[in-house]
Amino acid sequence: MIALLGMYDPPALHTTNDRFWQLIRSELGYGPDALSRDIGFMDAWKSPDLLFSQTCGLPYRRVLHPDVTLIGTPDNGLPGVAPGYYCSVLVVRADAQGSALADFTGHRFAYNQTMSQSGWAGPMDHIDRAGVTFASFVETGGHGASALAVAEGRADMAGLDLLTWTLIGEHDPDLAAHLRIIDTSPPTPTLPYITAKSRDAAPIRAAVRTAIAGLSESDRAALHLYGLVDIPAADYLSVPTPPAPDSR
Repeated sequence: MIALLGMYDPPALHTTNDRFWQLIRSELGYGPDALSRDIGFMDAWKSPDLLFSQTCGLPYRRVLHPDVTLIGTPDNGLPGVAPGYYCSVLVVRADAQGSALADFTGHRFAYNQTMSQSGWAGPMDHIDRAGVTFASFVETGGHGASALAVAEGRADMAGLDLLTWTLIGEHDPDLAAHLRIIDTSPPTPTLPYITAKSRDAAPIRAAVRTAIAGLSESDRAALHLYGLVDIPAADYLSVPTPPAPDSR
């Protein structure tokens, strides 16, 4: 069986996520001894051995939803959004000229990958609606790398999910100090927990709820994890997907 929490599992949170998984496993009564950190996300998500993981809303609606079952959506206690939702923050250099999206027309946009709701789809849908266009796009491979690309002047704007931005502020304040938020995208359902299609999600859902309630105050604060919300699959599937960079 596979358990994977790689979406918000930087080295600084490894031991905290390990404790979270042990709470889930103890309540569930079975599962792998440890979280997997040596398997690709898509390989894990598509595996019939998947017991517990967290995926992004975009791969869920584009690829995974026929083959996985939703367990639930974490409430990360993010400001300005409903429980179980998040948004993207659009960041620019702290010393950049301009105070609105339109001021960055014709500039360079950094994104982690096109199969990302918060790094690509959410920001682009919002930016497209605002009528802003970019001269070029820089693919970075990760939210942290996108933030660094802007901070170092290799890009002019990037989209980061609000929880990642919060974690950057907590764990890399020097990087955060070189950036500022210029806008935010509309909220969408945040990254859901999933299991393989063949599994009954109900006992896993109950175990996750109990595990979240059993977190220490320090672990809860570190993971920004305050509950589990039931968001229907249809709400994920109805989120728009904008065109890829090569068609712009």
